[in-house]
Amino acid sequence: MEKDGTDIYRCDCNTIHEEVVIKVRKQMLDDDTYIDIADIFKIFCDSTRVKIIGALLHAEMCVCDISVLLGMTKSSISHQLRILKQAKMVKYRRDGRVIYYSLADRHVKAIFDQGLAHVYEKE
Repeated sequence: MEKDGTDIYRCDCNTIHEEVVIKVRKQMLDDDTYIDIADIFKIFCDSTRVKIIGALLHAEMCVCDISVLLGMTKSSISHQLRILKQAKMVKYRRDGRVIYYSLADRHVKAIFDQGLAHVYEKE
């Protein structure tokens, strides 16, 4: 290992801790489940979608309201809402000609809140 700290995260040994590997292997999920989890986190990699989720934490809103709030076009907000809806992060209800969006369930808020807590975490 180099002394300047560049390899601080590299293990110097070639020992396999077989009992740990066996224990963890038994607890691992199937690959499809990990892909599904990764897909959920991909939703949060776009700051516009995160802002929309942040807004919907406080009230249900229509596309026009969200576009004014975020200073974006209705078209770009609609596009992001479509992605959020396909990912089951938001739901909608129609009231006449207006469609109102809200968070799909408490899990979306929980994911957002955990991310926020991590951002504000002090080391």
